[in-house]
Amino acid sequence: MMDRAVHPHTRAILDAWRRLSSQATLPGVDPKIDDFPNLLGSLFVLKRADDGIWPFASVGKDLASSVGRELVDHDFLSLWHGRDAALMAAQLDAVRFGSAPGIVRGRGETLTGQKVELEISFAPLRSKDSGAERILGLYQMLGGEGLLAGRPIWRHSISAIYPPDSSREEPHLRLVASN
Repeated sequence: MMDRAVHPHTRAILDAWRRLSSQATLPGVDPKIDDFPNLLGSLFVLKRADDGIWPFASVGKDLASSVGRELVDHDFLSLWHGRDAALMAAQLDAVRFGSAPGIVRGRGETLTGQKVELEISFAPLRSKDSGAERILGLYQMLGGEGLLAGRPIWRHSISAIYPPDSSREEPHLRLVASN
């Protein structure tokens, strides 16, 4: 999954998720928040509701500013339309059931037609009680923020989906010869 991440903040979040979700302590220096000054404003948490919607539980100020409204308690899937909403719902379910991060690349567009490339990463947040009913997300623009001229993103579209890696160890057959 790391080879699919373009933005350094996405790489940092996926690294942190791997460290926190593994039992082993990995060698190396932990990143500091000062190394990623704009990271916190782009984070969000989704919490799955019983009816299959994914309302925002918390939203960073940069994301709220990017879409021009407060998003807490609004359905994340409402940012997407048509087949993109169905694809995004499938990606969230893949992250939820796959217990691993996933990435979506897409475009955001203002009402006046300015476009910006986006990278959105998702990582499951497990708890003992609920499994992966919450997902940590990171909403990153891949440059071109100045082209938006402060206008909010009105329409989102998907250009690529990178689901969680499903490289699980499969059982192998062993050949035993008895003479």
